[in-house]
Amino acid sequence: MACSISNTFRCCSDTLRFVPRQQQCGRINPNPSSLLSFNSSPILAQNLCASSSSSSSSSSSFPRRNIRGRTKMAASEGSINGSNRMLVFVPPHPLIKHWISVLRNEQTPCPIFRNAIAELGRLLMYEAAREWLPTVVGEIMSPLGAASVEFIDPREPIAVVPILRAGLALAEHASSVLPANKIYHLGISRDEKTLLPSVYLNKLPDEFPKNSRVFLVDPMIATGGTIIAAMDLLKERGLSVQQIKVICACTAPPALSKLNEKFPGLHVYAGIIDPEVNEKGFIIPGLGDAGDRSFGTESHLG
Repeated sequence: MACSISNTFRCCSDTLRFVPRQQQCGRINPNPSSLLSFNSSPILAQNLCASSSSSSSSSSSFPRRNIRGRTKMAASEGSINGSNRMLVFVPPHPLIKHWISVLRNEQTPCPIFRNAIAELGRLLMYEAAREWLPTVVGEIMSPLGAASVEFIDPREPIAVVPILRAGLALAEHASSVLPANKIYHLGISRDEKTLLPSVYLNKLPDEFPKNSRVFLVDPMIATGGTIIAAMDLLKERGLSVQQIKVICACTAPPALSKLNEKFPGLHVYAGIIDPEVNEKGFIIPGLGDAGDRSFGTESHLG
């Protein structure tokens, strides 16, 4: 879908005049990042294959799959636009690895955990926003002369949809990354026994504007039930898969397999991919319960 803008945007001062820069609304540019490409066959991250052979004694109720994957450096999302495969980007930034390590530590106290997950979210949204934001170009006067400039177009804000409650922590710094953004809250809980999702809060608009771009934010994508329910709600409101990017701290193969089957072409940005999910629906080794650890409430891992 082409997001073309033909009108001219004029700021209050006569010295500022901006013309929107034509952008493609398609899949563009996390450059560089580790890229995991999925096709219709069973999938698993290449860097997890080594550990999967010793998993026969795992207590997980989700079968471990022999995943065939490939990791490569993505020069540009533009070079893979039009692909019908789901793509998972794990940016190889040392700060992302650092914050994941802080989050994994069971001794990390609540305030530090919440700060760490917010910082991780900032970095992942930065990578996901690369060349995905509409801009306006023009000329302004600097203290020493005229300068060509390019700003984010404030008329086309990115919609950020955190899935409550843990998504609030991961999306906390969205406004520091995205100069133009709107926040829509979506509350989905998961039954601890059936692992089925239930929507308890929905602040999404009845229909998203035609050229919307949406970050769907959920720290832990384990079994896939919650994120699929959220994706369905977004699609019901007029969005295509190409208009949505998923942001998560940690994910695992059961969820990625389901997302790939139902939403081919989806792009997921993750801090890390872990090998398995246990019978209670928690990622192993994971981060624990991201909501409880972010907000200091009692954990239900046991």
